[in-house]
Amino acid sequence: MGRWRKIEREVRDSLGEGTLWSARENAVYWVDILAPALNRLSLANGAIERWDMPEPLGWVVENRQGELIGGFQSGFGRISLAPPDIAPIHDPEPHLPGNRMNDGKADRMGAIWCGTMDMAEEEARGSLYRLSPDGACHVVDSGYMVPNGPAFSPCGRWLYHADTARRTIYRFEADETKIGGKTPFIRFGESDGYPDGMTCDAEGFLWVAHWDGARISRFAPDGRLDRTIPLPAQRVTNITFAGDRLDRMFVTSAATGLPASEFDGALFEIDSGVRGNPTGIYQG
Repeated sequence: MGRWRKIEREVRDSLGEGTLWSARENAVYWVDILAPALNRLSLANGAIERWDMPEPLGWVVENRQGELIGGFQSGFGRISLAPPDIAPIHDPEPHLPGNRMNDGKADRMGAIWCGTMDMAEEEARGSLYRLSPDGACHVVDSGYMVPNGPAFSPCGRWLYHADTARRTIYRFEADETKIGGKTPFIRFGESDGYPDGMTCDAEGFLWVAHWDGARISRFAPDGRLDRTIPLPAQRVTNITFAGDRLDRMFVTSAATGLPASEFDGALFEIDSGVRGNPTGIYQG
């Protein structure tokens, strides 16, 4: 448990993020926000594909038709890969052209939760949005510098979301359509780096990637640190569980701002010893 291996490939990600397990395709998707590009690893044969994207892409989810929905700088869009193309759905921030989407997921009820941020990381003008299956989009929280997450507890009671720049993971009380009761849940110290992407496992524990912390950590439902798994990449960014049994963990990293290395910007598979939860599917 805790063993890792680097997935061999030709391209390192400038800013790997937005991991997605697709049971339908038996594949893991993830984005390279700064390239920008979308990557896909087939678990059937290990083949990796990479598609250039026309603008920064923060995350992807699947919808019930099997299409990919992405969070772009210009908002929500439907992605076609042959050839790569975006069909716009909705731009929640036309008044903030310097913002982009950073991280997002679909919940078990079929809605998308995602954050936006100032690309220059100078102003706290990011927000957390919910895109409902009927297409309605609402701001549910605001004032973020660098939003990351979200993650959903398997019981459905809690939503976790971070402001990476503030080194804080927040916990919200959740129901089917809204969140409330925002509370600081975990605060990172300087030696921890910054909380980045996260996911919950089937036992309700929260796994968090450490940007500038070279590791991932597992936290208990009460916020207690349960374990850490060191990695050779300095800027660890996102986590997903994959495979038929949801017992294969994949972790992304970033190379941006760092000297060239074998591991920064790589994709890793980790033996975590636990299972994850089924991927949320957007019902819109």
